[in-house]
Amino acid sequence: MKYLFGLLTVMLLFSCSTQKNNSNYSTIEYEAGACFGSCPVFKITINPDRTAVLEAEHFNFSKEFSKAEFSKPREGTFKATIKEEDYKKLLTLLDGLDVKKLNDKYGERNITDLPTSYLRINFADNTSKIVEDYGKKGTEKLVEVYKFFEDLRNNQQWTKVK
Repeated sequence: MKYLFGLLTVMLLFSCSTQKNNSNYSTIEYEAGACFGSCPVFKITINPDRTAVLEAEHFNFSKEFSKAEFSKPREGTFKATIKEEDYKKLLTLLDGLDVKKLNDKYGERNITDLPTSYLRINFADNTSKIVEDYGKKGTEKLVEVYKFFEDLRNNQQWTKVK
């Protein structure tokens, strides 16, 4: 009986730990492109273990707009572990989007100075989805996801690696 109880305990613990790391997403990537102003230009890639890379080009950390910013070198590559509560919020936002059913492209290109964003999702089932959004106004829920990524640049502990 002791052995049966011990075996059941180990099985329960193992099943709980595998469920905790079970994610629908193998890689989540957001890229914000340039505009004719001071739009932040960056790319964030997040893995299921919450490790993340921020590739910051321009206007991510400066408070004032200057055309001279474009002649400066890129701001750098940074790494972080996304806070658990933020990662859970991201997963909730993505699940609420029903990502696989989103259009591949949003936005009208009749205005020439808007930024383009790219949301690239690689799913655990080896499928992927790329959403291109010129003007960053695809759907209300997409705008919420974009803001979440914009905020990640400032609310995580990023360490510069390059």
